[in-house]
Amino acid sequence: MQTNCTAGEKQTKGRNTVKLFTSTENEKWVEGEIRSEKFDSCDLKIETEKRQTMMGFGGCFNELGQLGLDTLTEDERAGIFDCFFGPDSELRFDFCRLPVGASDYAAEWYSHNETDGDFAMEHFSIDRDKKILIPYIKEALRRNPELTLFASPWSPPAWLKHPKAYNHGTLVWKPEYLKAYALYFVKFIQAYAAEGIPIHQLHVQNEMFSDQKFPSCVWTAEQLAEFIEVYLDPAFQKHKINTEIWLGTMNGGSDAQTDFDTFAFKILNSPASRCIKGVAYQWGGKDSVRRQAECFPQIPIIQSENECGDGQNSWAYAKYIYRLSRRYITNGVCAYVYWNMILNSRNGCSTWGWRQNCMVSIENGQAQYNHEYYIFKHLCRFVGKGAVRRKLSGLFSGMSVAFETPAGQKVILVHNPLDRAFELCVDADGQTAKAVLPPDSVSTIVFDEPGRTSL
Repeated sequence: MQTNCTAGEKQTKGRNTVKLFTSTENEKWVEGEIRSEKFDSCDLKIETEKRQTMMGFGGCFNELGQLGLDTLTEDERAGIFDCFFGPDSELRFDFCRLPVGASDYAAEWYSHNETDGDFAMEHFSIDRDKKILIPYIKEALRRNPELTLFASPWSPPAWLKHPKAYNHGTLVWKPEYLKAYALYFVKFIQAYAAEGIPIHQLHVQNEMFSDQKFPSCVWTAEQLAEFIEVYLDPAFQKHKINTEIWLGTMNGGSDAQTDFDTFAFKILNSPASRCIKGVAYQWGGKDSVRRQAECFPQIPIIQSENECGDGQNSWAYAKYIYRLSRRYITNGVCAYVYWNMILNSRNGCSTWGWRQNCMVSIENGQAQYNHEYYIFKHLCRFVGKGAVRRKLSGLFSGMSVAFETPAGQKVILVHNPLDRAFELCVDADGQTAKAVLPPDSVSTIVFDEPGRTSL
């Protein structure tokens, strides 16, 4: 088993500290060459302007991830969890997703109530989740009890849909079906709370524009607004559910039915908007994020599912993920969420045949930490909940993103796409340093306040 986790924070008294960590295709998370001294002119500068406050980083808990972990020894599983979660972990994940029923990375398709006509949800049950998904989540919560969790369904129970199938179709648009579906969500949140798992946000539908061959359900803007205002929010009020209702997770944005103008903008200008606490975009939704932030700066936005590649886990795709995360973050998202953190086999395959990337591959009882694990280490090793994005200017600003942490650290993530090393001079609130960025690399530069450093 490959070991990745490092020690937690060290203390350094009486001096400022600047550190550089770099990753290339062949060398991952290497402490690089940096000089911390006074330079009169710098290539990249952190400006005083502050932008959004981050809610965190994380991934999605799916059944196939836990089934992969089950092939390892107890110590090996614990080592992986220790790398992902907790204050001294490498990734420090603090904002994660879980499905309501089957995602497309469940072992089989299922919901929590397939008793046809059970409008009172008397046969609702999370017994299946207690065997696979809930142990996965509880191991993370043991390491980080403050983990923020958001949930979304891929499909309602099949009997609530037309046609009666997990994939394809829409909800039956009759009051008794809509009331039952709202109650289904209430039961889910209550059942998970009884297991010690708080659901902080409910996102009403995963990719509501997509009529897929895997679990899915299509909604119009008018339907989603009506369901939230007339059925879901009253059910939450009646049962004293404190979970936030979010408009997510949206993957459209390129045609007349899914464009920001005709979907999110319409819903957020309807009476349903009073019930909606945030908005989530993924995949094609990346085209709507900037307009969302411009039109509704008061509403938090998250990126809810990282694009998942082709199962090759290549360095080229890892760099794309860095650029994609930067695109979302500089356009205003407060959280960035990976898809499958862990999969069984290097080119992990869904139950419907799509091979996808992951951070950790498990094959023949061995864990392999892939390039995207280290991209996320650059993203969130020093940047988590409460960090504030800072504006950047100068050379490489289009390749970089900067944050200030609650502890006062200044953190700059930067991609050097050149085929040669580049000595980059950086100014962080008057503290300057020169960092040597290796060719074709992703790097993290950390400026610490006097008296402390993070590694």
